[in-house]
Amino acid sequence: MHNRTFLQFQGFVNTSSLFLDSDFLGLTLFKWNSKNLDISSASTELNEFSGNLALGKRVEYFFKDVVNSTSDFQLLGNNIQIHNQERTLGELDFILKDLNTSQILHVELMYKFYVYDPEIPPEMERWIGPNRKDSLLHKIEKVKKNQFPLIHTPEAQKVLNSIVVENNTLQQQIYFKATLFIPEKLSQQKFPFINEHCIAGFWYHLKDIIKYNQSAFQFFAPEKQDWPIDPKHGELWFSYKEILQQIQELHLRKKSPLIWIKKPLGEFQKMIVVWW
Repeated sequence: MHNRTFLQFQGFVNTSSLFLDSDFLGLTLFKWNSKNLDISSASTELNEFSGNLALGKRVEYFFKDVVNSTSDFQLLGNNIQIHNQERTLGELDFILKDLNTSQILHVELMYKFYVYDPEIPPEMERWIGPNRKDSLLHKIEKVKKNQFPLIHTPEAQKVLNSIVVENNTLQQQIYFKATLFIPEKLSQQKFPFINEHCIAGFWYHLKDIIKYNQSAFQFFAPEKQDWPIDPKHGELWFSYKEILQQIQELHLRKKSPLIWIKKPLGEFQKMIVVWW
């Protein structure tokens, strides 16, 4: 794929923030004006990481490049390891200075893909990872109980003071981008608390994608690193029969793939086919 890393970066930038309110579950949300960003120039570090770097780490580079390409923030530090003599206590994602307000920020970055399982009773517990290994609420609780309290430790205060950050002036925020998939039968449903612009398509069980068994449709299962990319940039496509075999092989490994769909008139879609 031509300029694959930049297309991943572009997809990250274009992914909407998951929450609309300025605060959610006691957390303050990081916001910035994307109009002040020229993504064509935001590429200073996009080729500095290895080709097999996981998506979670990859988007940290992307966000760093976003910060360095905007006039709104100054990057003071990122991926800051906090240690005591015996072990690693944790990591601070980003320390920023808001150049408009002079406020110092500790920003935790999250970039996730979730499916909505209506069989789970509590509403906000229904957003889960495609492989059922994590959930939205679990991620939020991890930030509240682990990452944010970290700055109050003596070890973190020492590190923060070394980069000229007074702990009592530091505000903690989350930047949560997400791509969501819902059951097709709920296409008209409203979902509380979340930004519906994050909904990118539907998820299915394997038996339910027979509806896509049409000779004019083409398919591709991108690697996880490429999940942010817009399907219109796809260059390699497979038939329904071929993609069905690929999905079955991934399901044997308990992997729920994201699938790009190319329709005859140039329309593109995304779906996730879960293994469970």
